Amino acid sequence: MTRLLAALGNPQELLPPVVHIAGTNGKGSTLAFLRAFLEAGGYRVHCYISPHLVHFNERIRLAGMLIDEAALSAILEECESANAGFPITFFEITTAAAFLAFARAPADVVLLETGLGGRFDATNVVPHPACTIITPVSLDHQHFLGETVAKIAFEKAGIFKPGVPAVLGPQSAEAAEVLERRAGEVGAPLFRCGREWAASAAADGGLVYRGRRALALPPPGLIGPHQYDNAATALAALDCLAGFTASEAALARGIKAVEWPARLQRLRRGPLAAALPPDTELWLDGAHNAAGGAALAKVAAAWRARPLALVFAMLGTHDARAFLKPLAALVAGVDAVAIPSEANTLPAEAAAAAAADLGIAAAAQATIADAVAAAGARAPGGRVLICGSLYLAGRVLAENW
Repeated sequence: MTRLLAALGNPQELLPPVVHIAGTNGKGSTLAFLRAFLEAGGYRVHCYISPHLVHFNERIRLAGMLIDEAALSAILEECESANAGFPITFFEITTAAAFLAFARAPADVVLLETGLGGRFDATNVVPHPACTIITPVSLDHQHFLGETVAKIAFEKAGIFKPGVPAVLGPQSAEAAEVLERRAGEVGAPLFRCGREWAASAAADGGLVYRGRRALALPPPGLIGPHQYDNAATALAALDCLAGFTASEAALARGIKAVEWPARLQRLRRGPLAAALPPDTELWLDGAHNAAGGAALAKVAAAWRARPLALVFAMLGTHDARAFLKPLAALVAGVDAVAIPSEANTLPAEAAAAAAADLGIAAAAQATIADAVAAAGARAPGGRVLICGSLYLAGRVLAENW
């Protein structure tokens, strides 16, 4: 990254203030809330996220707008030319393209999401971000980041910088110990959930936040109890961003206006939704690890008045049983499918076997449409939830267009 960025004129040194976000779960939702808060406050916001769901340009947002295809093509060609044929990964060269695009378009702030880990992540080249965020750390990508939460937390802590405030979302004791120790070694002042800031749901469903100021805001626009934590983590980051202010009225607009596809998104129209029995709801979520499965289980428990069936697919590098276990007692069945056009998908039969091992009625299906139809038959008048992979979510959104 440093070699290629030097050839491009070091655009990472020419950016507006950067908020760098790492963590296992909630990175994207936290970024979405922070973007919504800042934009509601009148700021122009660049964003870099991954993966995309349907179109690649979802990864790069310039001052609120997705980068257009012609500009994206030109900037990627420029990066390819500057790379001069040296070895480079897909994520590295696209990250370089994002930095170049951000350096050339005026904005007030950059929201930068890591791709994997933090310490060796391609995004970890910004010399002095304005703030860093670590969302909840749990087991995921162990083959790259380590087999324990402590080892993974150490990798995430690699984004800490001397003198740069670090916001910590809710953490397990194991993760918190590593993050706090590493922040002390680096000299990064901490702003921790449960210490310097806290949040809770009010009786009316609103969000109560207590940090450098006290706020009472409407319910988050994204569904699920975990989104209260993500919204509050974004508010904590705002507390740490010097020079950025937003009124309580602006924050109230932002928390309601937030958008983030495939995070408990209800699909109300399209061919997949239309194929379900009457009064049967179709929902989509990109959760794909054990912590994500646990978060979905809390939502499923609140939905128990109506039957729930899953359409499930997963990458072969993830633990299907760990994801499904928290959901096992809450669902009427699982219809498993392979992720279309994804070489690293878990086969549908293996995904169904993982569900069956947990005592869930399960079957393998040939296509997404077949799986949705079969799940609808398991839960007529209830809910069908498609989950297990953001790559699956992208294929679903494209198919349901």
